[in-house]
Amino acid sequence: MAEPFPIDSLIKSLGAQAAPVRRLLSPGRRTVGWTLAVLTIAAYLLWRHGMGNMMQRWESAPLVCCADVSAFFTCIAAGWAAFALSVPGRSNAWVWLPLPTLLVWMAASGWGCLRALIAPNADAVSFPESADCLVFIVALSVPLSVLLVLLVRRAYPLRPVQAAIMIGLASASASAALLGIFHPIDSAASDLAMHAIAVLIVIGVNAAMGGRLLQPR
Repeated sequence: MAEPFPIDSLIKSLGAQAAPVRRLLSPGRRTVGWTLAVLTIAAYLLWRHGMGNMMQRWESAPLVCCADVSAFFTCIAAGWAAFALSVPGRSNAWVWLPLPTLLVWMAASGWGCLRALIAPNADAVSFPESADCLVFIVALSVPLSVLLVLLVRRAYPLRPVQAAIMIGLASASASAALLGIFHPIDSAASDLAMHAIAVLIVIGVNAAMGGRLLQPR
C-alpha cells in the first residue's frame, strides 16, 4: 500500500521558499502620493511664473477659478477611482467618483465659452496660442499617465480599461489645472475647444494603450 502524500511537509517547504510580499498601500494613501506629485509640479510652475497672471484671471472671471479648481479636484477623484478599480473586489461604481467635479469643470468652462461669444474680449487667446494649450495638456499628460500606470500596475486590475480611462481623466484634468497657473488672461471658444480635444485625446489614448498595459499578468 502506498504511503500517503506528505501534505504537511509540502506546505512547510513551500512556505519556507515563499518570498515576502510587500503590502500594497490603500487607494486613499496612493491618492495622497499622486496628489503630492501634482502639487510638486504646481509649486514649480508657481515659482517660475508667479501667481499674478492666475490671480488676475480669477478676479476678472470667477468661473475660471471654479473651472481650474474643479479640474484639480477631478484629477484627485479620478486618480482615487483608478487606484480603487485596480483592487480586486472593489465595486465598479468607483468610476462615478469624479463625475460631480467633472460636471462642475465642464459647466464652468462652458460658461467661459458662452461669455466670450456674448462679450468678446480683446485679451482672449488666438488660435495658435490655443494650439499651444493643446500641446501642453497632451505633453504633460504623458509622464503623469506613465506614473499612474506604474502605480496601478502594482495592484491586480481586473477592469483594466475602466482603470485606464480614469488614469487618462486624472492626467488630463491635472494638466488642465496646471495650465491655469500661466494661462493667458481670458479664454476664447477655440481655446476651450482645444482643451476639450486635448482631454479627449489623453483619455482615448489611455483607454487604448493603458488597457493593454494594465492587463492582469
